[in-house]
Amino acid sequence: MLKVRYVSKEDASFWFKLDKHLTKEEYNKKVDDKRGYVLLKEDIPIGVLRYNLFWDNIPFCTLIYIDLNYQHNGYGKYLMENWERDMKSLGYGMVMTSTQVDENAQHFYRKLNYQDAGGLIINIPEYKQPMEMFFIKAI
Repeated sequence: MLKVRYVSKEDASFWFKLDKHLTKEEYNKKVDDKRGYVLLKEDIPIGVLRYNLFWDNIPFCTLIYIDLNYQHNGYGKYLMENWERDMKSLGYGMVMTSTQVDENAQHFYRKLNYQDAGGLIINIPEYKQPMEMFFIKAI
């Protein structure tokens, strides 16, 4: 049985196994602001999702990650759809996400009916990365 719940302080050790980009301070903000989710299968955590508000009014999924042992089984789709329903219940009509052009996540988002919405190139040497692709979806 699958269940999604908001992230709590007790999830920190699991969370940081999957999310290598978030600081502890920002993690605590996700907990306090209810902007992070944990996906559980039979009460065992297997995935995480976190988001911010783009332009302070559009939910923007900044990370979704399913433990490697559980990937490619529909769990990411389940977690995204749960997040989308939650955002809709909060009154939002659109969501966003992004991924780098060299990552396979772009195919995942398109399967979930996200539309390409442009890209961002960062060429400042110490921050340089492949182009970031943005995706949008009406909910």
